[in-house]
Amino acid sequence: MSLRVARGAWAWGWGARCRRAAANFPLPPPGAVNVAELLRDAMAAEEGPREAEARRRRRPPGQCSVLLFPGQGSQVVGMGRGLLGYPRVRELYAAARSVLGYDLLELSLHGPQEDLDRTVHCQPAVFVASLAAVEKLHHLQPSVIENCVAAAGFSVGEFAALVFAGAMEFSEGLHAVKIRAEAMQEASEAVPSGMLSVLGQPQSKFASACLEAREHCRTLGIENPVCEVASYLFPDCRVISGHLQALHFLQRNSSKFHFRRTKMLPVSGGFHTRLMEPAVEPLARALESVSVKKPLVSVHSNVDGNRYTHPKHIPKLLVRQVVSPVKWEQTMHAVYERKRGTEFPRTFEVGPGQQLGSVLKSCNLQAWKAYGHVGVLEDDGA
Repeated sequence: MSLRVARGAWAWGWGARCRRAAANFPLPPPGAVNVAELLRDAMAAEEGPREAEARRRRRPPGQCSVLLFPGQGSQVVGMGRGLLGYPRVRELYAAARSVLGYDLLELSLHGPQEDLDRTVHCQPAVFVASLAAVEKLHHLQPSVIENCVAAAGFSVGEFAALVFAGAMEFSEGLHAVKIRAEAMQEASEAVPSGMLSVLGQPQSKFASACLEAREHCRTLGIENPVCEVASYLFPDCRVISGHLQALHFLQRNSSKFHFRRTKMLPVSGGFHTRLMEPAVEPLARALESVSVKKPLVSVHSNVDGNRYTHPKHIPKLLVRQVVSPVKWEQTMHAVYERKRGTEFPRTFEVGPGQQLGSVLKSCNLQAWKAYGHVGVLEDDGA
């Protein structure tokens, strides 16, 4: 019964049924159904939460699915065009306009790219496009949604994963993303900083490289310089965040530190470091008004790679995430850990870009063989 209810709820258009008590958020249309409540009621009526979880665990691994939600940096002008023909996607963007106060769909479709790339815009844009891609996936392959057992999102993608899993409602999640993006934009403008993708080797010494870069900054008169690992992507690959002077120093001395390749990322600040501390309090206040529930499927935290075990942990870790490194490599190990010979679930990256698929290939080649991408551009395959 619960699987049939789940399919009906998604077909009904969960995204457009965003609710919030506050009057400044869009209310659901008359007779609308909230998918998270509907799924919980169905499971409770049929077998109870523990029995439902046990049933999911008994499902053959090859029939299960995992959803991955991308983060900032995956945005591209035109995203969303390949989704508009699917049920309720336009309603989802209309609800987003009510929360954000501007036309996110217009910006996503037509840009300009420099406006879409701004932190204040690209985080909500990736969040909404990813959840709209879930609608496309449900339309094309409903069994993937019904058989989903886990979800994870990279940085802002974690908010989308939690909304998908029913831990928070769309409008509340988007409002929190809006506040987060505005605060991180402001923090990034306060200090010239950025992020550097580094492909290293087994002998690469990331910690000592960051230490030397900070010492270099001190010789330039920079007090309390920041240069540290902000993302663990896959073995020997890291993203380093900090002052621009530190990142440029690492690029100039890449051979000394045994870096094979370095590349500045198209972001405006040193995210996931203490440079983002000014964004902590605004996000914490925004999350206080969010009604957080237990996720209907396992959702893994960026902070430690572990799945959330209690709703009260979710806001705390989402706040910590802003100033903590994204442990994506550890998350992938946690999601795909299994006994030798056990099948891997099907994995779908939902949203713009296929970066998380590339990372998965480097983290776990066998898991990647069951990977697919649900695109958001015109003629972008599922």
